[in-house]
Amino acid sequence: MSLPGKRFSLLLFSLLICSQLFSQANSKPDLDLGFAKRSYTTTSVEGKESIKIDGLIDDAAWDAVEWTSDYVEFQPDNNTHPTQQTKMKIVYDDSNLYVAFRCYESNPENIVQRMGRRDDFPGDWVELNIDSYNDDRTAFSFTISASGVKGDEFVSNNSNFDSSWNPIWYLKTNIDEEGWTAEVKIPLSQLRFSNEKDQVWGIQSTRRYFNKEERSTWQPVPPNPAGWVSEFGELRGLKDLKPQKQLEIQPYTVGRYNSYESEKGNPFRDGRDGDLTAGLDAKIGVTNDLTVDLTINPDFGQVDADPGAVALDGFEIFFEERRPFFVENKSVFDYSFTDSQDNLFFSRRIGRNPQGNAYGPNVAYVDQPQNTTILGAAKFSGKTRNGWTLGILESVTGREYADVIMNNEKEEEVLVEPLTNYFVGRVQKDFNERNSYIGGIFTGVHRNLENSFPSLHTQAYSGGLDFRHNWNDRKYYIEGNAVLSHVKGSEEAIEATQNSIVHLFQRADADHVDVDGDRTSLTGTGGKFEFGKSSVGNWRYQLGAKWISPELELNDIGFLRQADEVRQYAQVRRLFNKPTNWYRRASISLDQFSAYDFEGNYNRIQYELQAFVNYKNNWWSEFGGAHKPRIFINSFLRGGPRWRYNEENYVYLFSGTDQRKAFSVKAGHVNSMAKQDNFDFRLYRTTFTYQPFNSLNMSLDVQYTENPNKTQYVTQKNFDGQDRYILGEIDQKMLSTTFRLNYSINPNLTLQYYGQPFIFKADYSSLNYVNDPVAADLNNRVTWYSDDQIDFDGNVYRIDEDRNGSVDYTVLNPDFSFVQFRSNLVARWEYIPGSEIFLVWSQGINGFGNGDDDFNTIIDHQLLRQKPQNTFLIKATYRFMM
Repeated sequence: MSLPGKRFSLLLFSLLICSQLFSQANSKPDLDLGFAKRSYTTTSVEGKESIKIDGLIDDAAWDAVEWTSDYVEFQPDNNTHPTQQTKMKIVYDDSNLYVAFRCYESNPENIVQRMGRRDDFPGDWVELNIDSYNDDRTAFSFTISASGVKGDEFVSNNSNFDSSWNPIWYLKTNIDEEGWTAEVKIPLSQLRFSNEKDQVWGIQSTRRYFNKEERSTWQPVPPNPAGWVSEFGELRGLKDLKPQKQLEIQPYTVGRYNSYESEKGNPFRDGRDGDLTAGLDAKIGVTNDLTVDLTINPDFGQVDADPGAVALDGFEIFFEERRPFFVENKSVFDYSFTDSQDNLFFSRRIGRNPQGNAYGPNVAYVDQPQNTTILGAAKFSGKTRNGWTLGILESVTGREYADVIMNNEKEEEVLVEPLTNYFVGRVQKDFNERNSYIGGIFTGVHRNLENSFPSLHTQAYSGGLDFRHNWNDRKYYIEGNAVLSHVKGSEEAIEATQNSIVHLFQRADADHVDVDGDRTSLTGTGGKFEFGKSSVGNWRYQLGAKWISPELELNDIGFLRQADEVRQYAQVRRLFNKPTNWYRRASISLDQFSAYDFEGNYNRIQYELQAFVNYKNNWWSEFGGAHKPRIFINSFLRGGPRWRYNEENYVYLFSGTDQRKAFSVKAGHVNSMAKQDNFDFRLYRTTFTYQPFNSLNMSLDVQYTENPNKTQYVTQKNFDGQDRYILGEIDQKMLSTTFRLNYSINPNLTLQYYGQPFIFKADYSSLNYVNDPVAADLNNRVTWYSDDQIDFDGNVYRIDEDRNGSVDYTVLNPDFSFVQFRSNLVARWEYIPGSEIFLVWSQGINGFGNGDDDFNTIIDHQLLRQKPQNTFLIKATYRFMM
């Protein structure tokens, strides 16, 4: 048996031993549970006295139906009686759905009424999920906390909860001697359903009993189900409902004032500026199924800033989308075709930073815009009653100009981003009694380059097909997808794409790709195929493969980190769902993957063991480790030959106290080590959360990393007609501290603060150069410069490699440090449902310096001595419902 095979067998044996130990601790065996589908019959109260939403459930209209109860515990002890029982009633009229809850509590003092922002789900709560198409895949979720805080989410693909959905609905809660009650009114215009005379909806209700961190559900659900929506019960008695076309218009106005440190002589940096803008958001129901969302001149000023990050590998850093227009209903347009962040649609490309710049010779001052203006955007999306999910997104970003003052004081405008049109179309169709679907996507980007930007593509297209099939009551599944991309542009643009870090066609040792300077287009493919077991019993597994051809290019409107890879992956997982005398639930899994490039080079193999335990006292731990016996990287030398890293092993341990407590802590450590001290990675992270009273929550998250590496890429030089790849030993450290404060005066008036100082330093030493990039021994892989070959004056390394007394090449000192501080203080008042006023104060600092300095010096010189840029913003919106 080969060495990798022996290691895999050892890890599999470890998994089985751990599984046996957990199993022996079980006081009761886990069961494959099947539950009968429950049904509740509602009725119309049209014509009766209207229900007043006050939380008291004393209106006569509630007498039209009976209570339904008998909730069953879902977590931690599945299929048992909950500690406290819950009851629910549902009625409706021509315009609204009404829901009442009674949540029993034998000691009302145990009811936790914590406050929070919308979608925070604080304290005790009860939830209603509505599958109004009864399609087993999509649902609308409404969560009611005992304190009156709202939570609302759209559920897609059976289990993906999207909290960006913010419908208009109404709720009130009340505490009495039996526990707490809630009344809810949901306008039918906020739901989507068919026009059939007699309808059946899927429903589920979940209660969180905070005192024991317990979940109970109206429709019993087995532990770790294959999906969520497919497990719902039924709501019957819905007769003559009239689908209502939604029409909402939300104009806004924003006043903004910026202050910053003035720059002497620069008219663009005089210390202050401001503007007043207006825009419009609209939601128009084309049918009850399909909705158009429009935005004109959208404003995203209240959005949190991106966290600090530095990447030394040359790749783009992925940041999550935060802008409300693109976040809402984003699941419709999602097409993640691998298990990573690669996606055919990455909405942050729309409104991106300008790709050109106006800096150059004879330029004295530049006013460079930070983002591209989105002139307008529209989304057409929804799901029809016969199983079609549709999504179309269209957006136009305008020409963006930088104002420039030349050395001769002449003022000019320089185009830094062309007029661009973005299009995304997405479709999925359910079939086979909603156990299967097939879908497709198409994206397109068109730029009006106007004889500028020869390095940009004129057109970029991508498309894909995907499917998933579940069988045997969703116990097993098979899924897959395939994608195709095609980009067009000038010879210069296509050559730049071939040479980019994503593709690296110029790789010195690659026979399957080469740079063709005459090409004006590029076409590539990718995809994934996977099957596995996703529900029933204690075991889960999956096996799959994916590929990304060298020519695949998605980054005009999607996100692709690196092309040219074929990967095989597998996972087996053991679940422990039945609580014992020492844990509530636990799991352990074994993962394995191997990777190749399209030339057939065997680049990577990795084995990983992961475990999670939620203890009886509700503390938790997750721990594991990985073994990487083979690590080859095609991109490390930025177009040079494949590079080999030494064998790596890492372990991690994270643990936390009961997160329900007023004060809780999470802490963890990752320790990764490569043989011959090739590199190390050490991460330390601690998070403190404190809730001194119901309306105030604070958290502090501190991260510190050390990543020393003897062979960090620095630059490429030419020596004696040959490429010389220069590396260096790096002492790389990062410190990040994130502080959050949430103060809720009431559910509709909140104050939030976010602040993050981020410090990164890279100190280089012991320069060396590549000798044999794939040698197993580090000392054969690189050669260190001796003292008589290198001279350093603090700014420049002068290298006399052949020791003949003359400098062969120079290398600038790569040491650097980077400091960033970002903060947001936001006061939000929802003065009527759907209409808000924001008051925002943002601060920002960026500082660059010398990596030789210690953290104290960096903080003092690059952070504390700088004047921050302040932005003050007031935004008002009003939501018209017609």
